Amino acid sequence: MKLSLNWLREFVDVDLPVPELARLLIDATAEVESWETIGAQWDAQRIRVAEVVAIEPHPNADRLRLVTVEAGHGRQQVVCGAPNVAVGQKIAFATEGAELVDGHTGERAKLKLRPIRGVESAGMVLSEKELGLSENHEGILVLRPEAPIGRPLVEELGDVVFDISTWANRADLLGVLGFARETAAITGKAMRQPALSHTQSAHKVADAITVEIEDPDLCRRFTASLIENVSIGPSPQWMQERLQKSGMRPINNVVDITNYVMLETGQPLHAFDYDLVRGKRIVARRAKQGEKLTTLDGVEREFDNEMLLICDGEGPVGIAGVMGGGNSEVSTNTRNVLLEIANFRPGSIRRTSAYLKLRTEASLRFEKGLGVEMPEFAQHRALHLFEALTGGAVAAGLVDMYPGREPRKTVVVEAARIEQVLGIAVPTEDVRRILTDLGFVCHFVPPGRYSVQPPDWRPDIEIADDVIEDIGRIYGYDKLPTTMLRGVLPAPEVVPVRELRERVRDLAAALGFQETISYTLTDMARLKRMVPESDTLRSNPLGVVNPVAAQHAYLRTSLRPSLLETYALNRRNIDGALRVFEVGFEYLPIEADLPHEGTVLCAVLGGTRETRWAQAGGERLDFFDAKGAVESLLRGIGVKAGFAPRTEFGFLEGHTAGVRAGKEAVGVVGQVHPDHAAMFDIDEPVFLLELRVEDLVRHLPERPEYSAPSKFPEVRQDIALLVDAAVPAGRVLEIARSHRSGSISISAGLFDEYRGKGVPEGKKSLALRLHFQANDRTLTDGDVAKVQQGLVVRLSKELGAELRGS
Repeated sequence: MKLSLNWLREFVDVDLPVPELARLLIDATAEVESWETIGAQWDAQRIRVAEVVAIEPHPNADRLRLVTVEAGHGRQQVVCGAPNVAVGQKIAFATEGAELVDGHTGERAKLKLRPIRGVESAGMVLSEKELGLSENHEGILVLRPEAPIGRPLVEELGDVVFDISTWANRADLLGVLGFARETAAITGKAMRQPALSHTQSAHKVADAITVEIEDPDLCRRFTASLIENVSIGPSPQWMQERLQKSGMRPINNVVDITNYVMLETGQPLHAFDYDLVRGKRIVARRAKQGEKLTTLDGVEREFDNEMLLICDGEGPVGIAGVMGGGNSEVSTNTRNVLLEIANFRPGSIRRTSAYLKLRTEASLRFEKGLGVEMPEFAQHRALHLFEALTGGAVAAGLVDMYPGREPRKTVVVEAARIEQVLGIAVPTEDVRRILTDLGFVCHFVPPGRYSVQPPDWRPDIEIADDVIEDIGRIYGYDKLPTTMLRGVLPAPEVVPVRELRERVRDLAAALGFQETISYTLTDMARLKRMVPESDTLRSNPLGVVNPVAAQHAYLRTSLRPSLLETYALNRRNIDGALRVFEVGFEYLPIEADLPHEGTVLCAVLGGTRETRWAQAGGERLDFFDAKGAVESLLRGIGVKAGFAPRTEFGFLEGHTAGVRAGKEAVGVVGQVHPDHAAMFDIDEPVFLLELRVEDLVRHLPERPEYSAPSKFPEVRQDIALLVDAAVPAGRVLEIARSHRSGSISISAGLFDEYRGKGVPEGKKSLALRLHFQANDRTLTDGDVAKVQQGLVVRLSKELGAELRGS
């Protein structure tokens, strides 16, 4: 919002320095982004108001004239070529040394006097461009007739224009009067109201126009007035200047009045050529589907049946709250003006404006929510100006259709609540003064209660705390005491899934995986590469109503496609090992409004192993690297992992295992089938692991397992066992790790598997590294041999295993 300080001063006396006023508005009302000082560069001694007292022809030039001016220090003669100069005008006059804008180059330069066609010139009569006000250089700037002769021009035309960012729920701040009320309340000065008086003719407006509201849910109030026998012409200079400072282009006196009153009050208006209103009837109704209208900007627009139109007896003449139609536009031929001022539902105007991609000054105000009582006030303000500036006769009365009338709102505010919210007790006299200055009706009800009625222009006031906010900001936030926080902090909310998700993310990064973040939206073709049609839950994802692109049309039900796609994109630029992971959501459709968002860790790895110096080696990563990553992840969160062969869509048979925690399946690990990998342009073995974080939460130990390290050394032994080829190595390790003999425990690991020469058909050799340790003594060779023999006997009984080479 552009706010002219001179316009503001018309309603409230402001004598504060500009930076101080800006600071007060920022602290209490709205953000002052910047301000522009108009006339700051005008020399008060050299650029003044003067009067044209005589005009004579130039003796040596047909297009130039000799103009005699009075600037307060005697008459002076200047050479002037402006076509609009006339005797009796008040003009801007500059003498030698004044800094001006060159009308031809646009550069600033000091005025130097020289003879023009042989005639001396005592100074220069100025145009708007030479003063830096606009690009207009066709004629001189004509000032108001009442401008005092000899007055410095900076005092006559100088101004400060603030650029202010207002709040979404404060439509009243989109008018000068709104800021005048705020400024008066902040400074304690009285506020003056604009002139509303006007005379009325014998002709009644109710006899000239009929108004109907067919959809009161969208149009809460509609007022109409009639001004007859208007004279269309330019608006006065003062009005044009204020419109220009506010960023609006002057058009003619009728249109300028509507824009002026909107900028002043915040209430949009619209003027129709009354003689072009068909049937002398106005109707506010919903549009018919496909109905069209050519608006004032010359564009034909089509509407749906949720948009509100303003129609006459034969069809649309305007889009309610947005823009009028060209078929009833005010022109130079207009003689009678129908003035419409209404109130519309904010949501309806916002939707219409967004759908049509048509934002206007009117829609900007309506969509923020205007008070329903404002139309009548704005009508009288506009009619006052119409009578004064157009010479028209105002028809008697108003047509006022008001289906949205509601009883005036009353808000009860407890003094104790004010102290609770602000932290201080605000004196009763200050509360009443602040609210009264802001336009509230405030009654104090002893011993500590206020009955408050918000003003018509503040529909944003709903509850007591809204009123307290106004009290606090005007009273001054700087008066609130600085205190330490009191009370007890609430206990942190425990969200196990979220906490585990972060732990798993850290563990994956520690294992050398690079984290990625992919789109949660996908397409069916990409999803089907790793999701079988038989999986009815995941193969029927939820679609997006208005996708931004075809490849982002569905919520993903699996992270596998996006991880493999990310792996393929990065493989083009990386040699050696490549490990990527994502902890994200898969969206599974359920019988509810929203899908189930399951948290999943998905990781992909491939390439060659690295040497100890992080160089690419010759061996490729395999299934056991992926399985080891799963084991490390689960060990890091304290969950014991179990593995079992598994058949999985998109994975290579015999190279895939289901991951278990206890008896529950919590994930999968395996090699991606080469055919499916090829769908992602991957031509090397890649391995994928997936863990469902929500399932893992149920298996987290209440506290981490811990045993004190033994004071005694461990003994290490390697053994090779012959077992049936179908026996899983995990089962062998499970038995070895669970074996006990008194106080002696065993930890075991597999370091080799061999099939081939020297191993019978249908058998395999598993090489185990065993660690024996006791907490009460140092083990002897006899102790170790006895425990090892017991373990071999157990493995023989349960799995048919035997020592190789025995």
